[in-house]
Amino acid sequence: MSNTKEAKVLGALQMESIGGKGLTAAQIESRFGVGNARATVSSLRMKGYAIYANRRTDTKGRTKTFYRVGNPSRAVVAAGYRALALANG
Repeated sequence: MSNTKEAKVLGALQMESIGGKGLTAAQIESRFGVGNARATVSSLRMKGYAIYANRRTDTKGRTKTFYRVGNPSRAVVAAGYRALALANG
């Protein structure tokens, strides 16, 4: 992946995931000039990156979604292979 907005978002998600926090959609859109953070995250997922969305509620009851890069569980990998097997019939 070249030095595109997607590549910059992926790099930032990987760095933020090390600290365990992640980035919100608003942070992704403002930092990288991305028009739609959800679409960018979806595109990265389709390219094989395990990007998780975790919801957190603060003390005032506001819920935010934080995106982070992680390692897929064995169940997720197995489900992917089953889906490929069904598609290739």
